[in-house]
Amino acid sequence: MAIHIVVIGGGFGGISLVTKLGGINKFRITLIDKNNYNFFPPLLYQVATGFLDPSNISYPFRKLFRNMPNAQLRMATLQKVIPEEKKIILDNGELTYDILVFACGVEINYFGMENVRRNALPMKTLIDAIYMRNLLLQRLEQATIITDKIERKKYSNIVIAGGGPTGVEISGMFAEMSKYIIRKDYPELTNPSSTANIYLVGGGGDAILNTMSKASQEETYKALTEMGVTVILNDHVKDFTDDAVILSKGDPIYTKTLIWAAGVTAPIFEGIPKESYGYGKRMIVDEYNQIINIPDIYAIGDVCWQINDTNYQKGYPQVAQVAIQQGKNLAKNLAAQTKNKPRHAFSYSDKGSMAIIGRNKAVVDIPKLKVHLKGFFAWLVWLFIHLVSLINYRNRITTLANWIVSYFSRDQSLRMIIKAEKTDKAE
Repeated sequence: MAIHIVVIGGGFGGISLVTKLGGINKFRITLIDKNNYNFFPPLLYQVATGFLDPSNISYPFRKLFRNMPNAQLRMATLQKVIPEEKKIILDNGELTYDILVFACGVEINYFGMENVRRNALPMKTLIDAIYMRNLLLQRLEQATIITDKIERKKYSNIVIAGGGPTGVEISGMFAEMSKYIIRKDYPELTNPSSTANIYLVGGGGDAILNTMSKASQEETYKALTEMGVTVILNDHVKDFTDDAVILSKGDPIYTKTLIWAAGVTAPIFEGIPKESYGYGKRMIVDEYNQIINIPDIYAIGDVCWQINDTNYQKGYPQVAQVAIQQGKNLAKNLAAQTKNKPRHAFSYSDKGSMAIIGRNKAVVDIPKLKVHLKGFFAWLVWLFIHLVSLINYRNRITTLANWIVSYFSRDQSLRMIIKAEKTDKAE
């Protein structure tokens, strides 16, 4: 009888694991995900700003599994794990497993700030990106008919909290939109008193992109500033109320739009004992990604904390490459076990980090080679890596086509406000 592997989450790690085991008859795989599609989080901000269509960065699981007869999707949300019975409780039923793998990623961390949680715009899911696009376009439309200058500013000003790659990339995108698109599409907002101000709040540190090299940090700060972004360092958001972003040190910033890219936290699952969670609520795993003291349950990617690597005492960085590499390594180990072959301990290979700032502007760090790239060549590297990382050729071709048009026209055509409204009228 085939070994039943249940994978919770169809992100980078989950898909890496499933695709490696897909087609191996010794395994039967069930992927649990609340969505029926995989999507590419690093390009969410381009959907939110209308430069890419949602279908450019997403792909249906069932279509992906067509050539994997041993893989299937269960569209559901995990509610509870019962390890002693090797059973999980879902919001639409129960499921037994032989091996359970958590690959579910992390959640947004609002650091206990309820007003921020309620009022800020998150950037975590495809639904978040579509909602943000609609809301930002609606606010621009509203700004065109507001006569009070102070009130109009609230609709056009944008604050981004978080100085990591997501915060940097969306700040740069908004700066270019303000210069090349908004001025053309919204002539009512071309008056200097109506021009949108873009603020990037770094989060309390003395630099943005604090996981990258000093050269990348300085280059990014300089480029964003030249593009018109106000970069605020050594400060962080502590509240968002009454159309004002309250900072811990500086003056309030009056706006209706706070984009939250400032932190994540791992989820807690009923049935997994408290002792199994460590730094950042991440599940403690051994060198083979098995959760400590719980047989046949594994965790990969952002949700796990691998404690055997002393070079990463707070866990591996929560980036795509870690999840992909752990998924591949776990797949090899599970296949090896069926042949009574030894397992291989996971070792992270840091392939580098990068961030795009704007047109022809990016930074790339490759620590192993001691290489730092900036400018046009780094921008090309960023485009290439993100393009080949998309899940299939259709996504790559359509995304490349959109990028080419946007590059030469400095424009895009996806600025439609599309709202789904229920109607009682029969067609």
